[in-house]
Amino acid sequence: MTPGGALTGRWRVPGDKSISHRAIMLAAIAEGETRISGFLEGADALATLAVFRQLGVNIDGPDGGLVRVRGVGMRGLQAPAEALDLGNSGTSMRLLAGLFAGQTFPVTLTGDVSLSRRPMRRVTEPLALMGAQIATTADGTAPLVITPTAQLKGVDYALPVASAQVKSSVLLAGLYANGETCVTEPARTRDHTERMLTTFGYSIRRQGLRVCLTGGGRLSGCRLTIPADISSAAFFMVGASIAPGSDVLLEEVGINPTRVGIVNILRAMGADIELIDRRTVGGEPVADIRVCYAPLKGIQIPVDQVPLAIDEFPAIFIAAACAEGETILTGAAELRVKESDRIAVMANGLAQLGIDAEPRPDGIRIIGGQLGSTAATGAIDAHGDHRVAMAFAMAGLRASGIIEIHDCANVETSFPGFATLAANSGLNIVEQRV
Repeated sequence: MTPGGALTGRWRVPGDKSISHRAIMLAAIAEGETRISGFLEGADALATLAVFRQLGVNIDGPDGGLVRVRGVGMRGLQAPAEALDLGNSGTSMRLLAGLFAGQTFPVTLTGDVSLSRRPMRRVTEPLALMGAQIATTADGTAPLVITPTAQLKGVDYALPVASAQVKSSVLLAGLYANGETCVTEPARTRDHTERMLTTFGYSIRRQGLRVCLTGGGRLSGCRLTIPADISSAAFFMVGASIAPGSDVLLEEVGINPTRVGIVNILRAMGADIELIDRRTVGGEPVADIRVCYAPLKGIQIPVDQVPLAIDEFPAIFIAAACAEGETILTGAAELRVKESDRIAVMANGLAQLGIDAEPRPDGIRIIGGQLGSTAATGAIDAHGDHRVAMAFAMAGLRASGIIEIHDCANVETSFPGFATLAANSGLNIVEQRV
């Protein structure tokens, strides 16, 4: 990236990754046909789609975001001929561990080097309480070897740490369990699984931070529209907030109340963000989001916003680096076990750009200042983390010199075409493929 520029225009970022995963999973085990529009054609979501083709599900597409899935019902999946490779997708592995725990055939789940380092006991342990038999490495990582069990039993599980992936994994296993399965959260997390189960006609009972379902029901095929991903929109929201002269309109972005931490945090920092034409699409609230440049100030990020913005913190850290004063994040230890250790990797990258960034066990302290260049310090290493790479790309809008980002091919996992869209919007970015 060469320094400077402003973001302008209106566009729709790709479909929501979290919802795309769940749409394929539930459509596959539903009865009848499901037609999905807005599906994210990124590597992670495509990995989930490929898995269900290996399990005998007839799927047409994706073609311009359109997918048609002919569901096989709750018990219609077929045993795969080989291990199922989920690439870099932690969401796929954790959710599918729950879905496959109740099947009548063995399954092995594998992934790339990054995914094979991520912790999986957080899902295998509660699933074991239900009777699931899932073997991991000695470190509790993939591959996951799932052996059929006679019958899963419902569980009343209190999450020790707020995690939508763990909640969803337990609920998906609960579809195949005897009796009632309940999950209680310590704090609110994204509720896409619950919303989508309801869309497919499955009864869900919610009360506060507790959600329950009874196993043995059925899902019915339907039509789904997937909104634009707020996690992808977040990079442009931050870019427009930090670059003078910016004015962008992001169309049909999902504003699920369990995902709007990025909006709340940026507004608390002084960002000029307007939500226009609020409506419902595919069971999810959406809006067009207009963002104009505004000077930002550092804040103490409210702990209750952390689970609502857990995937957006790399972008938020760039906003903090461009804000006046100090920004402090606590209660976000989950960032240590994402596609990379996002606290350490972002702190190292910010330090290379001359920003005072102090990593802490569960967060970070950032003092806003002038972003520099990597010309003297060397390129920023994104450690294969798509969100880190895109965050530092936006830093180029306020840097004093060129920023080079290496090991960033995984941007395609969540945001295919990011570099092209960013360049067309005003970011001085050049993508070099090796």
